[in-house]
Amino acid sequence: MEEAFDLPADEAVPGEKRKIIQPTCLNDPKLMNLMEVLVDWINATLKAEHIVVKSLEEDLFDGLVLHHLLGTLASEFLPVEEIAVTTVAQIRKLGVILVALNSKLGVSDKTAKWSVALIHSKDLLATLHLLVSMVKRFQPDLALPPNVSVEVLSVEVNRAGIKSDKLFEHITEGQSGSDSVGGKDSEKEDLIDQLMLLEPHKISAFKQAILHFVNKNMSPLGLQVTEMEKQFADGVILLLLIGQLEGFYLPLSEFTLSPSSDPEMLHNVTLALEMLSDRNIEVDDVDPQDIVSHDVKATLRVLYALFKKHKSK
Repeated sequence: MEEAFDLPADEAVPGEKRKIIQPTCLNDPKLMNLMEVLVDWINATLKAEHIVVKSLEEDLFDGLVLHHLLGTLASEFLPVEEIAVTTVAQIRKLGVILVALNSKLGVSDKTAKWSVALIHSKDLLATLHLLVSMVKRFQPDLALPPNVSVEVLSVEVNRAGIKSDKLFEHITEGQSGSDSVGGKDSEKEDLIDQLMLLEPHKISAFKQAILHFVNKNMSPLGLQVTEMEKQFADGVILLLLIGQLEGFYLPLSEFTLSPSSDPEMLHNVTLALEMLSDRNIEVDDVDPQDIVSHDVKATLRVLYALFKKHKSK
């Protein structure tokens, strides 16, 4: 659904895209629970330093808490001022911290769901994405509330004005055995997990069926996939497959045709998942990094979502 959306003139930056959590979601029990868990985690981590956080947006925007978390969790102590008072100093400090954090988290500026501008502007969605990624990287045994998602307003400023779309964005992934709401969603989330519990020959048969579907649609480009996990890891064939199935041409300037590093691969895969989301092709519980890391379940989830929509072709 596309609709007009008004922003103050001084906030409307041409080419800017922004995601805003719908106010009604702020009272969602799952979201509130996640925020409480993250606050408790930060306070427990920084207890020895006598730092107490009460609000994620209000207490993290200036970089002080993130700096101490980076030092405690990753032993990364940066040469930045302890307390930045002015806006310029805070933005400069955040920039140094996020460069180091992104490196530890294995993301680039292009693939990260947060930025200096978003964190400093107290953007809750960006702050949550950053903290969840930090928990997964530095304390993976911490049990985060599963299946937390929010309705967001995706706002884009272009020459024609400002347009927006409403969509759902996942903040935490599902967990095996967790309580999901809605029978159809539960089936989608459980199908691949259930498949991986079958005998190896049945898993192989399913993978071969998906590969047949893929190669049938990639043959016009003269491409063939024989190793599912490896050949989709850099995102190139995945992007070309989506273009073939959805009937569009993706300019080479939008992605890296011959990626040679993890950040370039991550950018390609992230772009592919965003394209699926834009076309209402739902892929649950898939982190772009999992595909880059040759995770068979994540790769199958994406390909099966495409298969379900286009199998009739």
